[in-house]
Amino acid sequence: MSLSRSPLLIPLMLAGVMILLAAPALAYEEGDDESIDYLFAWPFVETDEMAPRGGTTSGPMPDAVTEPTESWKRLQADDLSKIERDRRAILAMAGAYRTSFDFLESIGFAPGFEPARPYRSWGTEYVYVVADEPAFISLQHVLVMIIEQDDGNLSDPIVTKHWRQDWQYEDTDLHEYVSRGTWERTTLDADRAAGAWSQAVFQVDDSPRYESIGEWRHFPTHSIWEGHQTRRPLPRREFSVRDDYDVLLGTNRHTILPTGWTHEQDNLKMVTGDDGAPDPVTPFLAREIGVNRYDRITGFDFSAGDEYWAATSAYWAMVRERWADRFERWDRVEVEATVDGTSMMMTVFGKAMQIAASGDYDAEAARAELDALFETHVSGSNPED
Repeated sequence: MSLSRSPLLIPLMLAGVMILLAAPALAYEEGDDESIDYLFAWPFVETDEMAPRGGTTSGPMPDAVTEPTESWKRLQADDLSKIERDRRAILAMAGAYRTSFDFLESIGFAPGFEPARPYRSWGTEYVYVVADEPAFISLQHVLVMIIEQDDGNLSDPIVTKHWRQDWQYEDTDLHEYVSRGTWERTTLDADRAAGAWSQAVFQVDDSPRYESIGEWRHFPTHSIWEGHQTRRPLPRREFSVRDDYDVLLGTNRHTILPTGWTHEQDNLKMVTGDDGAPDPVTPFLAREIGVNRYDRITGFDFSAGDEYWAATSAYWAMVRERWADRFERWDRVEVEATVDGTSMMMTVFGKAMQIAASGDYDAEAARAELDALFETHVSGSNPED
């Protein structure tokens, strides 16, 4: 499929992308019962009230890979150094996947607590290797979604840049979220970072999300990494529907398997004050469990994602450079997502979609636009300021 489009269609395409970002996945293809209960559920809540929210569209079901992948075999090779086995575990997350996203509030802390509806969705996603260096690996997730339309026909592929994960070996310089669009530098002792990898996670527009550090452990059946507990902003699945908390305090676990990988989350929904301190009366509302599965697939056409990434990767590299500059320059980084009605995310996404649709990338013009955008939306300071 060609990515060329009439410029008049760009606003419509961008609106569709924003809908996917709010619920970035498809519903199950057949047999989806909206009253279905969760196995790990709230048994005394009416089932219909706990029907999962999330993706409401359907699409074709790709074929799952059932035999160990080549990346798994490489990970299991004999006589690897620890760092090389770690690297191969991280690189095993690249490739073509059917993804599922499940989140459930498991515990409520207030008397009379009423759980929110669980979240469930799924999609098709390719994970590209952006950088592969001896002590640094960057992986970019891109959704390529084909939706069954009302008339029964399938849509053209809808391509959406998704999240990014950067892995740094023995990293002593982390930026951690505080609250209200603020991140602060954390400097680790070399002993704490020895043998460990940091994972920095970035949102769909390459703005920061969270960063934690942990060691990979390897077994014949799986490899596993678990980071330390970190604060993070509300995810897109929550911030458009929730205003009763403002921070997730979470722990991540990545497990590499013979035919894919999983991303588990253990989150506390946290209420903070203007200074970022936990609310003295109600610091936490609930605990949430998340399980995201990445099942390797074959036979699905990701060429639209390849075209999008080839067309826009230079632009997104420029965006990443500006974020890296701010994090290097400042110990405290503050982000205003919207200024005078202008959304930083929508502006960046709109520009990338223009480039993908037209094939026209003016690096100098993009550089000037990004510099002005960052000047407006991103500020920072150091202790001596």
